[in-house]
Amino acid sequence: MKKITLLFIGIFLSVVVNAQENISLSLEQAINYALKNSYAAINASRDIDVAKKKKWETTTMGLPQIDAKIDYKQWLKEQLILIPAEFIGGNPGEFTEVSFVTKHNMNASATLSQLIFDGSYIVGLQSAKTYLKIYENAKEKTDLSIREATINAYGNVLLSEESLLILQKNIQNLEKTLRETEQIYLNGLGEEESVEQLKITLSSVRSKLSKTKNLRNIAYKMLNITLGIDINTNVILTDSLNKLTKENIDLGLLSSDLTIENHVDFKIAKNTEKSNELLVKLEQSKALPSLSSFVNFDYGGFGNNFNFLNKEQRWFGSSLLGVTLNIPLFSSLARSARTQQAKIELEKARTNLTETEQKLQLQLETAKTEYNFSIEELETAKQNLTLAQRIEHKQQIKFFEGISTSFDLLQAQRQLYTLQQNYLQAMLTVIETKAALDNALNTPINN
Repeated sequence: MKKITLLFIGIFLSVVVNAQENISLSLEQAINYALKNSYAAINASRDIDVAKKKKWETTTMGLPQIDAKIDYKQWLKEQLILIPAEFIGGNPGEFTEVSFVTKHNMNASATLSQLIFDGSYIVGLQSAKTYLKIYENAKEKTDLSIREATINAYGNVLLSEESLLILQKNIQNLEKTLRETEQIYLNGLGEEESVEQLKITLSSVRSKLSKTKNLRNIAYKMLNITLGIDINTNVILTDSLNKLTKENIDLGLLSSDLTIENHVDFKIAKNTEKSNELLVKLEQSKALPSLSSFVNFDYGGFGNNFNFLNKEQRWFGSSLLGVTLNIPLFSSLARSARTQQAKIELEKARTNLTETEQKLQLQLETAKTEYNFSIEELETAKQNLTLAQRIEHKQQIKFFEGISTSFDLLQAQRQLYTLQQNYLQAMLTVIETKAALDNALNTPINN
Protein backbone atom coordinates (compact mmCIF):
# COMPACT_ATOMS: atom_id res chain seq x y z
CA MET A 1 0.00 0.00 0.00
CA LYS A 2 2.86 2.33 0.85
CA LYS A 3 4.51 1.67 -2.52
CA ILE A 4 1.25 2.40 -4.34
CA THR A 5 0.85 5.69 -2.43
CA LEU A 6 4.40 6.74 -3.29
CA LEU A 7 3.78 5.85 -6.93
CA PHE A 8 0.70 8.08 -7.09
CA ILE A 9 2.58 10.90 -5.38
CA GLY A 10 5.40 10.55 -7.91
CA ILE A 11 2.96 10.64 -10.84
CA PHE A 12 1.20 13.69 -9.37
CA LEU A 13 4.45 15.59 -8.87
CA SER A 14 5.54 14.70 -12.41
CA VAL A 15 2.29 16.10 -13.82
CA VAL A 16 2.66 19.28 -11.73
CA VAL A 17 6.26 19.80 -12.86
CA ASN A 18 5.37 19.26 -16.51
CA ALA A 19 2.46 21.68 -16.18
CA GLN A 20 4.77 24.29 -14.72
CA GLU A 21 7.23 23.88 -17.61
CA ASN A 22 4.54 24.48 -20.26
CA ILE A 23 3.77 28.06 -21.29
CA SER A 24 0.90 28.91 -23.64
CA LEU A 25 1.26 32.25 -25.42
CA SER A 26 -0.50 34.22 -28.08
CA LEU A 27 1.69 36.61 -30.05
CA GLU A 28 0.55 39.58 -27.98
CA GLN A 29 1.25 37.68 -24.77
CA ALA A 30 4.66 36.66 -26.08
CA ILE A 31 5.53 40.30 -26.82
CA ASN A 32 4.44 41.44 -23.37
CA TYR A 33 6.34 38.58 -21.76
CA ALA A 34 9.53 39.43 -23.69
CA LEU A 35 9.25 43.13 -22.82
CA LYS A 36 9.45 42.21 -19.14
CA ASN A 37 11.64 39.12 -19.09
CA SER A 38 14.00 39.15 -22.07
CA TYR A 39 17.66 39.60 -21.29
CA ALA A 40 17.88 42.81 -23.31
CA ALA A 41 14.84 44.32 -21.56
CA ILE A 42 16.18 43.49 -18.11
CA ASN A 43 19.57 45.06 -18.82
CA ALA A 44 17.97 48.12 -20.43
CA SER A 45 15.97 48.67 -17.22
CA ARG A 46 19.15 48.28 -15.21
CA ASP A 47 20.83 50.93 -17.36
CA ILE A 48 18.03 53.35 -16.44
CA ASP A 49 18.51 52.52 -12.75
CA VAL A 50 22.23 53.23 -13.10
CA ALA A 51 21.47 56.54 -14.84
CA LYS A 52 19.15 57.55 -11.98
CA LYS A 53 21.86 56.76 -9.45
CA LYS A 54 24.34 58.71 -11.55
CA LYS A 55 21.99 61.68 -11.57
CA TRP A 56 21.75 61.61 -7.78
CA GLU A 57 25.51 61.19 -7.47
CA THR A 58 25.97 64.39 -9.48
CA THR A 59 23.36 66.20 -7.38
CA THR A 60 25.11 65.32 -4.12
CA MET A 61 28.28 67.08 -5.24
CA GLY A 62 26.60 70.40 -4.41
CA LEU A 63 25.17 69.25 -1.09
CA PRO A 64 26.94 69.47 2.28
CA GLN A 65 29.72 66.93 2.75
CA ILE A 66 30.87 65.69 6.17
CA ASP A 67 34.11 63.80 6.66
CA ALA A 68 35.45 62.42 9.91
CA LYS A 69 38.94 61.18 10.64
CA ILE A 70 40.79 59.63 13.57
CA ASP A 71 44.60 59.56 13.66
CA TYR A 72 46.75 57.69 16.15
CA LYS A 73 50.54 58.08 16.17
CA GLN A 74 53.21 56.50 18.34
CA TRP A 75 56.78 57.70 18.19
CA LEU A 76 59.09 54.73 18.04
CA LYS A 77 61.98 57.15 18.36
CA GLU A 78 61.07 60.62 19.48
CA GLN A 79 62.04 63.56 17.35
CA LEU A 80 64.66 65.84 18.94
CA ILE A 81 65.66 69.44 18.22
CA LEU A 82 68.59 71.51 19.40
CA ILE A 83 68.12 74.70 21.44
CA PRO A 84 70.76 76.99 22.99
CA ALA A 85 71.79 75.54 26.35
CA GLU A 86 71.71 78.95 27.98
CA PHE A 87 67.86 78.90 27.64
CA ILE A 88 67.77 76.32 30.42
CA GLY A 89 70.74 77.56 32.48
CA GLY A 90 73.53 75.99 30.43
CA ASN A 91 76.72 77.41 29.05
CA PRO A 92 76.47 80.00 26.29
CA GLY A 93 77.46 78.68 22.89
CA GLU A 94 76.37 75.13 23.68
CA PHE A 95 73.21 73.33 22.57
CA THR A 96 70.90 70.96 24.34
CA GLU A 97 68.71 68.19 22.85
CA VAL A 98 65.05 68.72 23.63
CA SER A 99 61.89 66.78 22.62
CA PHE A 100 58.64 68.69 22.17
CA VAL A 101 56.51 65.63 21.38
CA THR A 102 54.78 62.99 23.48
CA LYS A 103 55.15 59.30 22.76
CA HIS A 104 51.41 58.76 22.08
CA ASN A 105 49.20 61.13 20.07
CA MET A 106 45.58 60.81 19.01
CA ASN A 107 43.57 63.25 16.97
CA ALA A 108 39.86 63.18 15.99
CA SER A 109 38.47 65.67 13.50
CA ALA A 110 35.28 66.35 11.55
CA THR A 111 34.99 68.65 8.55
CA LEU A 112 31.82 70.09 7.04
CA SER A 113 32.32 71.39 3.49
CA GLN A 114 29.86 73.12 1.21
CA LEU A 115 30.17 74.06 -2.45
CA ILE A 116 28.88 77.62 -2.87
CA PHE A 117 29.42 78.20 -6.58
CA ASP A 118 30.93 76.14 -9.38
CA GLY A 119 29.92 76.50 -13.01
CA SER A 120 30.93 72.90 -13.70
CA TYR A 121 28.46 71.68 -11.09
CA ILE A 122 25.55 73.53 -12.73
CA VAL A 123 26.43 72.03 -16.11
CA GLY A 124 26.85 68.65 -14.45
CA LEU A 125 23.28 68.73 -13.16
CA GLN A 126 21.99 69.46 -16.66
CA SER A 127 24.16 66.69 -18.09
CA ALA A 128 22.82 64.18 -15.57
CA LYS A 129 19.25 64.85 -16.77
CA THR A 130 20.30 64.41 -20.39
CA TYR A 131 22.23 61.26 -19.44
CA LEU A 132 19.05 59.80 -17.98
CA LYS A 133 17.00 60.72 -21.06
CA ILE A 134 19.53 58.99 -23.31
CA TYR A 135 19.08 55.72 -21.44
CA GLU A 136 15.31 56.11 -21.35
CA ASN A 137 15.39 56.51 -25.14
CA ALA A 138 17.67 53.49 -25.36
CA LYS A 139 15.12 51.47 -23.36
CA GLU A 140 12.37 52.59 -25.74
CA LYS A 141 14.44 51.53 -28.75
CA THR A 142 15.27 48.22 -27.07
CA ASP A 143 11.57 47.57 -26.50
CA LEU A 144 10.80 48.23 -30.16
CA SER A 145 13.56 45.84 -31.20
CA ILE A 146 12.30 43.21 -28.76
CA ARG A 147 8.79 43.50 -30.20
CA GLU A 148 10.08 42.98 -33.75
CA ALA A 149 12.39 40.14 -32.71
CA THR A 150 9.58 38.38 -30.85
CA ILE A 151 7.22 38.68 -33.83
CA ASN A 152 9.87 37.23 -36.14
CA ALA A 153 10.77 34.40 -33.75
CA TYR A 154 7.10 33.57 -33.13
CA GLY A 155 6.43 33.60 -36.87
CA ASN A 156 9.38 31.29 -37.61
CA VAL A 157 8.01 28.72 -35.18
CA LEU A 158 4.59 28.87 -36.83
CA LEU A 159 6.22 28.55 -40.25
CA SER A 160 8.06 25.40 -39.19
CA GLU A 161 4.88 23.93 -37.68
CA GLU A 162 2.86 24.62 -40.85
CA SER A 163 5.67 23.22 -42.99
CA LEU A 164 5.62 20.00 -40.98
CA LEU A 165 1.87 19.61 -41.45
CA ILE A 166 2.15 20.10 -45.20
CA LEU A 167 5.10 17.75 -45.52
CA GLN A 168 3.31 15.06 -43.52
CA LYS A 169 0.25 15.42 -45.74
CA ASN A 170 2.43 15.25 -48.86
CA ILE A 171 4.07 12.08 -47.57
CA GLN A 172 0.66 10.50 -46.97
CA ASN A 173 -0.41 11.37 -50.52
CA LEU A 174 2.86 10.08 -51.98
CA GLU A 175 2.64 6.84 -50.03
CA LYS A 176 -0.89 6.31 -51.34
CA THR A 177 0.20 7.10 -54.91
CA LEU A 178 3.19 4.78 -54.56
CA ARG A 179 1.03 1.90 -53.35
CA GLU A 180 -1.37 2.33 -56.24
CA THR A 181 1.48 2.63 -58.74
CA GLU A 182 3.16 -0.51 -57.39
CA GLN A 183 -0.12 -2.39 -57.73
CA ILE A 184 -0.45 -1.20 -61.35
CA TYR A 185 3.13 -2.31 -62.01
CA LEU A 186 2.55 -5.74 -60.45
CA ASN A 187 -0.51 -6.13 -62.67
CA GLY A 188 1.70 -5.52 -65.67
CA LEU A 189 0.06 -2.24 -66.61
CA GLY A 190 2.86 0.17 -65.64
CA GLU A 191 6.59 0.66 -65.74
CA GLU A 192 9.06 0.02 -62.94
CA GLU A 193 10.57 3.47 -63.56
CA SER A 194 7.37 5.08 -62.35
CA VAL A 195 7.61 3.21 -59.06
CA GLU A 196 11.28 4.13 -58.66
CA GLN A 197 10.59 7.75 -59.48
CA LEU A 198 7.92 7.96 -56.79
CA LYS A 199 10.24 6.30 -54.27
CA ILE A 200 12.89 8.93 -54.97
CA THR A 201 10.35 11.71 -54.50
CA LEU A 202 9.04 10.14 -51.28
CA SER A 203 12.56 9.73 -49.90
CA SER A 204 13.32 13.37 -50.70
CA VAL A 205 10.18 14.62 -48.95
CA ARG A 206 10.90 12.45 -45.90
CA SER A 207 14.39 13.92 -45.72
CA LYS A 208 12.88 17.39 -45.93
CA LEU A 209 10.50 16.46 -43.10
CA SER A 210 13.41 15.34 -40.89
CA LYS A 211 15.31 18.56 -41.58
CA THR A 212 12.22 20.68 -40.87
CA LYS A 213 11.74 18.95 -37.51
CA ASN A 214 15.28 19.90 -36.53
CA LEU A 215 14.71 23.46 -37.72
CA ARG A 216 11.49 23.58 -35.70
CA ASN A 217 13.39 22.64 -32.54
CA ILE A 218 15.92 25.38 -33.22
CA ALA A 219 13.11 27.88 -33.91
CA TYR A 220 11.53 27.09 -30.54
CA LYS A 221 14.84 27.55 -28.74
CA MET A 222 15.42 30.88 -30.50
CA LEU A 223 11.94 31.99 -29.44
CA ASN A 224 12.69 31.00 -25.83
CA ILE A 225 15.91 33.00 -25.87
CA THR A 226 14.02 35.99 -27.26
CA LEU A 227 11.43 35.63 -24.49
CA GLY A 228 14.10 35.31 -21.82
CA ILE A 229 13.25 31.79 -20.65
CA ASP A 230 15.18 28.53 -20.56
CA ILE A 231 15.63 27.10 -24.05
CA ASN A 232 14.22 23.73 -22.95
CA THR A 233 10.93 25.20 -21.73
CA ASN A 234 7.94 23.89 -23.68
CA VAL A 235 6.16 26.87 -25.23
CA ILE A 236 2.74 26.37 -26.82
CA LEU A 237 1.72 28.95 -29.42
CA THR A 238 -1.99 29.70 -29.50
CA ASP A 239 -2.01 31.86 -32.64
CA SER A 240 -1.85 30.46 -36.16
CA LEU A 241 0.16 31.69 -39.12
CA ASN A 242 -2.97 32.29 -41.18
CA LYS A 243 -4.66 34.26 -38.37
CA LEU A 244 -1.64 36.50 -37.80
CA THR A 245 -1.26 37.10 -41.53
CA LYS A 246 -4.84 38.35 -41.82
CA GLU A 247 -4.43 40.55 -38.73
CA ASN A 248 -1.26 42.11 -40.13
CA ILE A 249 -2.71 43.17 -43.47
CA ASP A 250 -3.50 46.87 -43.13
CA LEU A 251 -3.22 48.89 -46.33
CA GLY A 252 -4.00 52.06 -44.39
CA LEU A 253 -0.44 51.99 -43.03
CA LEU A 254 0.88 52.72 -46.50
CA SER A 255 -0.50 56.27 -46.26
CA SER A 256 0.71 56.85 -42.69
CA ASP A 257 3.05 59.76 -42.04
CA LEU A 258 5.91 59.93 -39.60
CA THR A 259 6.40 62.65 -37.02
CA ILE A 260 10.19 62.76 -37.01
CA GLU A 261 10.44 64.48 -33.64
CA ASN A 262 8.65 61.58 -31.95
CA HIS A 263 10.81 58.84 -33.42
CA VAL A 264 13.11 57.25 -30.87
CA ASP A 265 16.15 57.39 -33.18
CA PHE A 266 15.63 61.10 -33.70
CA LYS A 267 15.26 61.65 -29.94
CA ILE A 268 18.49 59.75 -29.33
CA ALA A 269 20.31 61.89 -31.89
CA LYS A 270 18.75 65.04 -30.41
CA ASN A 271 19.90 64.11 -26.92
CA THR A 272 23.37 63.42 -28.28
CA GLU A 273 23.37 66.96 -29.67
CA LYS A 274 22.21 68.29 -26.29
CA SER A 275 24.94 66.31 -24.56
CA ASN A 276 27.59 67.89 -26.78
CA GLU A 277 26.15 71.35 -26.16
CA LEU A 278 26.59 70.74 -22.45
CA LEU A 279 30.17 69.60 -23.01
CA VAL A 280 30.87 72.97 -24.63
CA LYS A 281 29.32 74.73 -21.63
CA LEU A 282 31.34 72.54 -19.29
CA GLU A 283 34.63 73.54 -20.88
CA GLN A 284 33.59 77.20 -20.85
CA SER A 285 32.53 76.99 -17.20
CA LYS A 286 36.01 75.88 -16.20
CA ALA A 287 37.16 79.47 -16.78
CA LEU A 288 34.80 80.73 -14.04
CA PRO A 289 35.83 81.09 -10.38
CA SER A 290 34.64 78.48 -7.90
CA LEU A 291 33.76 79.19 -4.28
CA SER A 292 33.52 76.74 -1.40
CA SER A 293 33.58 76.85 2.39
CA PHE A 294 34.35 74.50 5.24
CA VAL A 295 34.13 74.19 9.02
CA ASN A 296 36.54 71.94 10.89
CA PHE A 297 36.32 70.63 14.45
CA ASP A 298 39.36 68.97 15.92
CA TYR A 299 40.16 67.24 19.23
CA GLY A 300 43.64 66.03 20.15
CA GLY A 301 45.04 63.99 23.01
CA PHE A 302 48.68 63.53 24.01
CA GLY A 303 50.61 61.47 26.53
CA ASN A 304 53.65 59.34 27.15
CA ASN A 305 51.33 56.43 27.96
CA PHE A 306 48.30 55.10 26.07
CA ASN A 307 45.56 56.49 28.30
CA PHE A 308 43.11 57.66 25.65
CA LEU A 309 40.35 55.40 26.89
CA ASN A 310 40.57 56.72 30.43
CA LYS A 311 38.21 59.42 31.70
CA GLU A 312 41.16 61.36 33.06
CA GLN A 313 42.64 61.82 29.59
CA ARG A 314 42.65 65.49 28.60
CA TRP A 315 41.45 66.44 25.14
CA PHE A 316 42.26 69.76 23.49
CA GLY A 317 39.73 71.12 21.05
CA SER A 318 40.07 73.52 18.14
CA SER A 319 37.88 74.64 15.28
CA LEU A 320 38.45 76.36 11.97
CA LEU A 321 36.23 78.18 9.48
CA GLY A 322 37.47 78.73 5.95
CA VAL A 323 36.39 79.93 2.53
CA THR A 324 38.21 79.02 -0.68
CA LEU A 325 37.97 81.04 -3.87
CA ASN A 326 39.64 79.41 -6.84
CA ILE A 327 40.24 81.76 -9.80
CA PRO A 328 41.56 80.24 -13.05
CA LEU A 329 43.90 82.82 -14.60
CA PHE A 330 46.01 81.32 -17.36
CA SER A 331 46.17 77.75 -18.76
CA SER A 332 48.42 78.38 -21.78
CA LEU A 333 45.28 78.19 -23.98
CA ALA A 334 44.57 74.59 -22.85
CA ARG A 335 40.99 75.50 -21.89
CA SER A 336 40.49 77.18 -25.22
CA ALA A 337 41.72 74.09 -27.06
CA ARG A 338 39.35 71.84 -25.10
CA THR A 339 36.45 74.20 -25.78
CA GLN A 340 37.20 74.18 -29.51
CA GLN A 341 37.28 70.38 -29.50
CA ALA A 342 33.90 70.31 -27.78
CA LYS A 343 32.48 72.70 -30.38
CA ILE A 344 33.71 70.47 -33.20
CA GLU A 345 32.02 67.47 -31.58
CA LEU A 346 28.83 69.54 -31.33
CA GLU A 347 28.92 70.28 -35.05
CA LYS A 348 29.39 66.57 -35.74
CA ALA A 349 26.37 65.78 -33.57
CA ARG A 350 24.26 68.31 -35.49
CA THR A 351 25.36 66.77 -38.79
CA ASN A 352 24.43 63.33 -37.45
CA LEU A 353 21.02 64.68 -36.44
CA THR A 354 20.35 65.83 -39.99
CA GLU A 355 21.56 62.48 -41.35
CA THR A 356 19.31 60.62 -38.92
CA GLU A 357 16.29 62.62 -40.08
CA GLN A 358 17.00 61.74 -43.72
CA LYS A 359 17.63 58.07 -42.91
CA LEU A 360 14.35 57.80 -41.02
CA GLN A 361 12.46 59.14 -44.03
CA LEU A 362 14.22 56.63 -46.27
CA GLN A 363 13.65 53.83 -43.80
CA LEU A 364 9.92 54.58 -43.76
CA GLU A 365 9.66 54.62 -47.55
CA THR A 366 11.61 51.36 -47.77
CA ALA A 367 9.46 49.69 -45.12
CA LYS A 368 6.25 50.80 -46.89
CA THR A 369 7.52 49.47 -50.22
CA GLU A 370 8.53 46.12 -48.77
CA TYR A 371 5.26 45.78 -46.86
CA ASN A 372 3.16 46.58 -49.92
CA PHE A 373 5.23 44.16 -52.02
CA SER A 374 4.82 41.41 -49.42
CA ILE A 375 1.03 41.75 -49.56
CA GLU A 376 1.12 41.56 -53.35
CA GLU A 377 3.44 38.57 -53.19
CA LEU A 378 1.09 36.84 -50.76
CA GLU A 379 -1.80 37.15 -53.19
CA THR A 380 0.38 35.94 -56.06
CA ALA A 381 1.65 32.99 -53.98
CA LYS A 382 -1.92 32.08 -53.06
CA GLN A 383 -3.05 32.10 -56.70
CA ASN A 384 0.01 30.12 -57.81
CA LEU A 385 -0.58 27.54 -55.10
CA THR A 386 -4.19 27.07 -56.20
CA LEU A 387 -3.05 26.57 -59.80
CA ALA A 388 -0.31 24.16 -58.75
CA GLN A 389 -2.80 22.08 -56.76
CA ARG A 390 -5.09 21.86 -59.79
CA ILE A 391 -2.19 20.93 -62.07
CA GLU A 392 -0.91 18.25 -59.70
CA HIS A 393 -4.42 16.83 -59.32
CA LYS A 394 -4.87 16.67 -63.12
CA GLN A 395 -1.48 14.99 -63.53
CA GLN A 396 -2.50 12.41 -60.92
CA ILE A 397 -5.59 11.56 -62.98
CA LYS A 398 -3.67 11.49 -66.26
CA PHE A 399 -0.93 9.34 -64.75
CA PHE A 400 -3.29 6.66 -63.48
CA GLU A 401 -5.18 6.75 -66.76
CA GLY A 402 -1.91 6.25 -68.62
CA ILE A 403 -2.13 9.54 -70.48
CA SER A 404 0.99 11.16 -68.89
CA THR A 405 4.30 9.83 -67.60
CA SER A 406 5.72 9.66 -64.08
CA PHE A 407 8.09 12.43 -65.09
CA ASP A 408 5.16 14.78 -65.73
CA LEU A 409 3.67 13.86 -62.36
CA LEU A 410 7.03 14.41 -60.65
CA GLN A 411 7.35 17.86 -62.17
CA ALA A 412 3.85 18.79 -61.02
CA GLN A 413 4.55 17.49 -57.51
CA ARG A 414 7.83 19.36 -57.18
CA GLN A 415 6.17 22.55 -58.38
CA LEU A 416 3.40 22.07 -55.84
CA TYR A 417 5.83 21.46 -52.97
CA THR A 418 7.82 24.55 -53.88
CA LEU A 419 4.75 26.76 -54.10
CA GLN A 420 3.44 25.42 -50.79
CA GLN A 421 6.60 26.63 -49.09
CA ASN A 422 6.48 29.90 -51.04
CA TYR A 423 2.97 30.55 -49.76
CA LEU A 424 3.95 29.88 -46.14
CA GLN A 425 7.00 32.11 -46.51
CA ALA A 426 4.85 34.83 -48.10
CA MET A 427 2.56 34.79 -45.06
CA LEU A 428 5.54 35.08 -42.71
CA THR A 429 7.01 37.89 -44.81
CA VAL A 430 3.80 39.91 -44.43
CA ILE A 431 4.07 39.56 -40.65
CA GLU A 432 7.77 40.47 -40.62
CA THR A 433 7.47 43.48 -42.94
CA LYS A 434 4.51 44.74 -40.91
CA ALA A 435 6.70 44.58 -37.78
CA ALA A 436 9.46 46.46 -39.60
CA LEU A 437 6.96 49.11 -40.75
CA ASP A 438 5.69 49.54 -37.19
CA ASN A 439 9.26 50.24 -36.10
CA ALA A 440 9.79 52.66 -38.97
CA LEU A 441 6.61 54.49 -37.94
CA ASN A 442 7.69 54.29 -34.30
CA THR A 443 4.31 52.73 -33.47
CA PRO A 444 3.94 52.76 -29.67
CA ILE A 445 3.95 49.48 -27.78
CA ASN A 446 0.66 48.78 -26.06
CA ASN A 447 1.35 46.67 -23.00
